[in-house]
Amino acid sequence: MDIATQVEITLREAGFDTWPWAGAVLPVICFENSALIGFVYVFSSAEDLLERWEAAQTAALSRYGSALRAAGAKAWNVYSIFLTEDQASTQQRAVEQIEENFALTRKIARAGIRTHEDVERVLLPLTAVRAQPLLSDTDFEDRLRARLKDVSADVLTAFLGAVPAEDVAKILAEKP
Repeated sequence: MDIATQVEITLREAGFDTWPWAGAVLPVICFENSALIGFVYVFSSAEDLLERWEAAQTAALSRYGSALRAAGAKAWNVYSIFLTEDQASTQQRAVEQIEENFALTRKIARAGIRTHEDVERVLLPLTAVRAQPLLSDTDFEDRLRARLKDVSADVLTAFLGAVPAEDVAKILAEKP
């Protein structure tokens, strides 16, 4: 799987602007929205990630430093995301411990990224919550009437019917 492409797709679907950094030594996807800025680094192995994550972060911050300083409040929300497809079980904890380093940027680090779902899971802290409501074939008017037991039947009928909002308000005002 091409992690960089999947990252770009997921971030764009979440409303971020994305662009690749062409001058980087390894693939880097830059991203930004109105609230935050970040960099996604894709490493060939967990060992490579562990050896090079700090240098990669420093290179990106050096390259984009002036833009970050001009970003105002967004400069406090800079993320570095370090990913690899490598399933390094013995190094998994070491990779995740990178997140405990609070210097320079906020960090997310994961090994074993192999599916689009893995990418989405890693990027959850940056993306909006997406709920998939379950809609049944239930009559919504009946459900609304059942939930609004304290509202009189004539008010509900007016509200659910073709009565203008002003008339419904008048009916509500007349009720004790």
